[in-house]
Amino acid sequence: MDPTCFSESIYNLIPSDLKEPPQPPRYISIFKTAVKNDMNKFKTSMKTMGPAKVEVPSPKHFLKKHSKDKPLPPKKKFAWNEPRKPGVPLRTDHPVMGIQSGKNFITTNAADAIMGVPKKPKPIYVDRRTGDKHVLETSGLVPKYIKKKDYGITPEYICKRNEDVKKAQEEYDNYIQENLKKAAMKRLSDEEREAVLQGLKKNWEEVHKEFQSLSVFIDSIPKKIRKQKLEEEMKQLEHDISVIEKHKIIYIANK
Repeated sequence: MDPTCFSESIYNLIPSDLKEPPQPPRYISIFKTAVKNDMNKFKTSMKTMGPAKVEVPSPKHFLKKHSKDKPLPPKKKFAWNEPRKPGVPLRTDHPVMGIQSGKNFITTNAADAIMGVPKKPKPIYVDRRTGDKHVLETSGLVPKYIKKKDYGITPEYICKRNEDVKKAQEEYDNYIQENLKKAAMKRLSDEEREAVLQGLKKNWEEVHKEFQSLSVFIDSIPKKIRKQKLEEEMKQLEHDISVIEKHKIIYIANK
């Protein structure tokens, strides 16, 4: 089929018989015979399978019970080397146990129970309907923190930090005041203001006269640039004149 033709062609409707190209002959090494001879020459029968005949164990040598257990050391007579504790005293013996006292503990305990102050029950709280009780002191519901001696007192490090910030702010304010005093603005007098205004108007008239002297046809780039420059100068002068006329009091910065 012509490669220039498209796939959708009338000539492609009839299937064509594709002939497969013949396969090349199989590659055979020239050393195949030599390698095969060498393998047969040095080959040993049953080299990796072990000997053909193995000695069969005798049936008299069968495995007996505990024949492979290790022998235990010989038994020795037990000898008690530690000293023995004293025996239990008899019923007839009356040993003295510590320091004897003539105090009547029963009477003393009864008097302490009668005269003593009853203990106050610990405050508790119940958080379930089944009646589960918990100690109120360790629950976090008791306002302990606000009862501390240092409650509401500003920590020392915060006071120190506030003092440092205040000191730095004062130094900065003093620095600003000194710079403002050095660069204090000067007020223009009425005569100076009028002189500046008249000078700006005179400059505008000169620029306007120069603008009027331009040629009617602006047909080159230098003429366009000059015209644009004069227009910008006139706009700036008009803006300055309007600002000075609008404000009667004008301050200028000292250099």
